[in-house]
Amino acid sequence: MAERSFKKEVEHLRKGTGDVFTGEGILAITKALLENGVGYVGGYQGAPISHLMDVLSDAQELLEELDVRFEANASEAAAAAMLAASVHYPIRGAVTFKGAVGVNVASDALANLSSSGVTGGALVIVGEDYGEGSSIMQERTHPFAMKSQFWLLDPRPNLPSIVKAVGDGFELSEATNTPVMMMVRIRACHVTGSFETCDNQKPALSVRQALSDPQKDFQRVVLPPWSFVHEQDKVNNRWPAAETYILDNQLNEFFGPGDSEVGIVCQGGMYNGVIRALQRLGLADMYGNSQVPVYVLNVTYPIVETEFLRFCEGKSSVLIVEEGQPELIEQSVSAMAYRNGLTVKIHGKDVFPKAGELQGHIMLDAVTAFFRKAAPQMLPGQGRAPNTPKPDIPDLSKTVPVRPPSFCTGCPERPIFAGIKLAQAELGEHQIAGDIGCHLFASLPPFEVGGATMGYGLGPASNAAFDAGGEKRAISILGDGGFWHNGLSSSIGNMVYNKSDSVAVIVDNYYSAATGGQDVLSSRAANPTKQTNNPITDAVKGIGVNWVRQIDRTYDVAKVRDVMKEALTTDYDGPKVIVMSSECMLNRQRREKPIRNQAIRDGARTEVPRFGVDEDVCTGDHACMRLSGCPSLSVNQLDDPLRDDPVASIDQTCVGCGNCGEVADAAILCPSFYRADVVHNPGGFESWLARHRAGVIGWFQKRRSAKRLEFTT
Repeated sequence: MAERSFKKEVEHLRKGTGDVFTGEGILAITKALLENGVGYVGGYQGAPISHLMDVLSDAQELLEELDVRFEANASEAAAAAMLAASVHYPIRGAVTFKGAVGVNVASDALANLSSSGVTGGALVIVGEDYGEGSSIMQERTHPFAMKSQFWLLDPRPNLPSIVKAVGDGFELSEATNTPVMMMVRIRACHVTGSFETCDNQKPALSVRQALSDPQKDFQRVVLPPWSFVHEQDKVNNRWPAAETYILDNQLNEFFGPGDSEVGIVCQGGMYNGVIRALQRLGLADMYGNSQVPVYVLNVTYPIVETEFLRFCEGKSSVLIVEEGQPELIEQSVSAMAYRNGLTVKIHGKDVFPKAGELQGHIMLDAVTAFFRKAAPQMLPGQGRAPNTPKPDIPDLSKTVPVRPPSFCTGCPERPIFAGIKLAQAELGEHQIAGDIGCHLFASLPPFEVGGATMGYGLGPASNAAFDAGGEKRAISILGDGGFWHNGLSSSIGNMVYNKSDSVAVIVDNYYSAATGGQDVLSSRAANPTKQTNNPITDAVKGIGVNWVRQIDRTYDVAKVRDVMKEALTTDYDGPKVIVMSSECMLNRQRREKPIRNQAIRDGARTEVPRFGVDEDVCTGDHACMRLSGCPSLSVNQLDDPLRDDPVASIDQTCVGCGNCGEVADAAILCPSFYRADVVHNPGGFESWLARHRAGVIGWFQKRRSAKRLEFTT
């Protein structure tokens, strides 16, 4: 069950010539693919393009009508390998995945694809997950495009530009026999806008038709001597063809006056930020009409030297607006200027920060600094004078606490790490490696379980060096998404082959939860277009793991603790795998809450579990929070002057998972937790009984209160 359904929105993908499409960037990209006769589409979900895969999944009926093959690939490597269909056949294909991390996973296939070259247009749509909204290491896709010679598009972040870039990408790929990457940042994926649509096009050659007439060309196989020929082809033929196509079709854009003392060169994705900064300086209006020449690189690789040199004519200084590091564009154009003897001064990272997202205030400060250096006379009179201090901005870090990522309320992974922590309390600390996914949050307080992560599905592999026969066994953790992505072969297979004596915990929450709740091979849902319900335990046994344990309810903290202790102390010498399964609470709530709310509206009797803390019993020890960390667990200050410490309290966000009570019981903390079932639409007898119970309880409360000594001020 994906995080979001696009069943209604995909109907807009049927719009044709003369219609106007309004929606998100990811829907616009899908529409553009269909308008440009794509023959097959694949990919791996991951922010910020998770929803693009969800859109494609929900649009399968339309894709089938157009004879377009869609594949939800097992990994980014599998997606990239799918583009092999465009090597010999004139079929347009597109795949999508998360930026730098996805490119890293897919690098082998992508490098081979670039070497062999393509006949049909091959487009890789990468979600550039860079900046403070990112969930991964901070890297850019640009260096990979340079390394393997992919042409890199970075369109301006509005729907018409993004849609045009899809068509340009296919045509540029076919004109140069080179695969093309199109980079879309988080904001571009989810920007809302409109564009005029065209009719959807069936592929000129479908994959079905291609199967009936197989093609091959041994000179495209990446083997010597042709691999050396491929390299020469890239430099001598494909690159000049790319420059010619970019110039002839004006893929890059120019805004502002033709002549000026200074100019700005920016990545397409940075255009909105640049124009907003110029607006705030009074150098552009609200419609984007700029008083400063702006050269927009919708193609950031390759940079066309003649076009850049033409832009620099008559200018004394040029600012390069490039997000992230290293400053690849700035280095490239600086070399062009030097080789051609230009006297223009290149500014970039001397005014911009070397790393980090170019947010609005950063862009404004850097552009202002550039004008003060290069053309102070262009700054309006109302701008701050060079020596005027910046306005005071309060340091919110002293007021607003740091808020690292955390498990959702009711998350079934939380009790797993409580159980591991309790096992370590008895057996001592162990070497623990984590993995990509929600469970990586366990490395943070209150659990502090695991301290390293090397890649999706590589948790056990990253712990391999510690399988040295010490007195304690190493523990590795990976999720079900990572297991099917890469972990089965690279991690569990590695453990079996090397006769590892360590422990691997596979967190099975039924979905690829961290990327939006998409189904995986082991999902319990009945997916009409995918084969699910393939047990992880069967898979690990199938490759030779003999010590396997299955926990079907992770909220049983005592059982989790005991099975972990067994794995860490057993005499069995070999890989030990524990599969801990419970449904992702977020997905469960998405499925159950609408049904429950509808039942309440229909007047049906409905019970909703809630947990609470008896304030008279709670001692204020707060050990429950140290072993749970649930966001619904907080503290409450009592009015009792004899009790200084605040007691535990459960707020209304509680989903009734019972983890807090289970933790308290397993850790032998206290009996202060209780469960209360809230009954909606009770029957007549239940209502009568509830009133009488309330009356009896109220009488006892008044009686006790009358005998209590109270102090008043």
